[in-house]
Amino acid sequence: MKISFAFILTFLSLHVMAQSEDAQRRRNFNLTDNGVAAREFDVVSYFKGKPAKGIDKFEVTHKGIDYYFVSAENMEEFKKSPQKYEPAYGGWDAFSMATDGKRVKVDPSTFKIVDGKLYLFHNFNGKNHLLGWNKNEGKLKTSGDNFWLKTIR
Repeated sequence: MKISFAFILTFLSLHVMAQSEDAQRRRNFNLTDNGVAAREFDVVSYFKGKPAKGIDKFEVTHKGIDYYFVSAENMEEFKKSPQKYEPAYGGWDAFSMATDGKRVKVDPSTFKIVDGKLYLFHNFNGKNHLLGWNKNEGKLKTSGDNFWLKTIR
């Protein structure tokens, strides 16, 4: 009887911890008003060279973050390796994260894949942050990684 009680307590504790981690991830990610990542764009489609807005018919929740896909095929591809497809820096503007650690909205059609990772960029009112990123990508990537690690704690 004691073993069962201990098992139940352990299970409940792990469940609460997982919910807490999911809530923290949601606070750190750039989500739409309805809670979808990548401005509802299919994150797998970027790796196929044709970024496209997904649909809720093909929805997956990964560690508290919702993703839409254009097809069942892309949805299944994501499920196999979600960490490969999740956008860097929670989907916030990579250039702003790298320069000052700020979370700035993105234009989901402005992106770059670097070392197998998806980076999204702000591109509004004549300010295309991808252009600044391209001028010093190595340094900015290192800086962005450091800022992001500080941000998500």
